[in-house]
Amino acid sequence: MSRWAFAALHLAAALLLTALTFTGGAAWLAALFFRRRWLAFAALYLALSAALWVAAPLWGRQPVPCWGEPLRAKGLYCAMNRTYVTPELADVLERFAADMARAHPGTVTLMLDAGFPATGLPLLPHLSHDDGEKADLAFCYRNAQGYAPARTRSPLGYFAFEDGPTSCTPGFPSLRWNLSLLQPLWRDMALDSPRLTTALALLEADPRVGKVFVEPHLAARHGAGPKVRFQGCRAARHDDHIHLQL
Repeated sequence: MSRWAFAALHLAAALLLTALTFTGGAAWLAALFFRRRWLAFAALYLALSAALWVAAPLWGRQPVPCWGEPLRAKGLYCAMNRTYVTPELADVLERFAADMARAHPGTVTLMLDAGFPATGLPLLPHLSHDDGEKADLAFCYRNAQGYAPARTRSPLGYFAFEDGPTSCTPGFPSLRWNLSLLQPLWRDMALDSPRLTTALALLEADPRVGKVFVEPHLAARHGAGPKVRFQGCRAARHDDHIHLQL
């Protein structure tokens, strides 16, 4: 491999890691100067992530807790530095989680993607999530034993769709992926409809919440109010999570 091809390959890897994790690109490029690159990459990634965890308030962000209840962020997205929000949104989420736990004892509100620790860079594959004022919440599910706290049907928390009627037709360009081949692979769990109804009502009632996105067939079944909207046919499906924004 030529020197230019080598440089281009590592630059592409750095750009991808930056887009996915914020700190991964810098850690990757710095690790190239070490003999044990993978070990150096892991150490540098952890160090940079820890530094940003401390420095995030300088950009008006704070991380959602990665453990505990009634509110926690999914561990995968904590590890990828994608769980940072503004203090106002953090307060909205904490109040929402507490209200959910009061309405349905034992409920754990699980957050998926939110934002990076600094401003300006959207979270792929989202078209937004660039200002710390948006967050995705996992649906609540039930298995054979009943309510399954902090469990999602898919490992990512996304792409396990609750199919229903839609007016959307296939088109390009579009982020509306159906991923039909993956659906049989997910856990056998059912949507917890009472908890979803309560969640949409609580978000509707909070004056700090501006918009909530879920698919229209779910909104119609769960008594959603005017803040609950359709994201459009070219954006990602929202019958696998709730998107909320200030």
